[in-house]
Amino acid sequence: CPTAAFLEKNYTQELFEKLNDPDIVKVAQFAPSVRAAIGEAFGLEPGRNMEGELVAALRKLGFDYVFDTQFAADLTIMEEGSEFLERLQNGGVLPMITSCSSAWMKCMEQFYADLIPNISTCKSPMSMQSAMTKSYFAKKIGVDPKKILSVAVMCCTAKKYEAARPELEVDGMRSTDIVVTTREAAWMI
Repeated sequence: CPTAAFLEKNYTQELFEKLNDPDIVKVAQFAPSVRAAIGEAFGLEPGRNMEGELVAALRKLGFDYVFDTQFAADLTIMEEGSEFLERLQNGGVLPMITSCSSAWMKCMEQFYADLIPNISTCKSPMSMQSAMTKSYFAKKIGVDPKKILSVAVMCCTAKKYEAARPELEVDGMRSTDIVVTTREAAWMI
């Protein structure tokens, strides 16, 4: 982590307030690593798959919809594959470098700026899922995207930074409104 952010800025109180707002649709997504790590906060063995329990807990906390970011990870891979073929066939910059890690991306930007042209232009799975939530999904359920609270439960504190990046906004609004870490989700539960 380029910022040594081992402790997160706690967003649990802000999230509890928003979960109590009846005028917004609350949507959560969680990273695959969260379902494998959250059980440790409750004394369970490391690596136990808590997917069903996590979905149930998030619904009980007040989320209307819960998505697994794994779906967006598959979309990201397909987009990266398309971008790679485009680069390969049309003389683009190679090798193409990709990562879903916000901390890794920030490290590249800060310390290896000369490699930025090599980095894939695809959003991370978190940002891709959030963008779909506020576009495709909003249309599908017939809700104004401004009335959707998009929350990501992620393992890394750097995902909070990623969510705040202005270049990831869609139609002038943040795609991911709040990011909470695995630890914050456990505190809330």
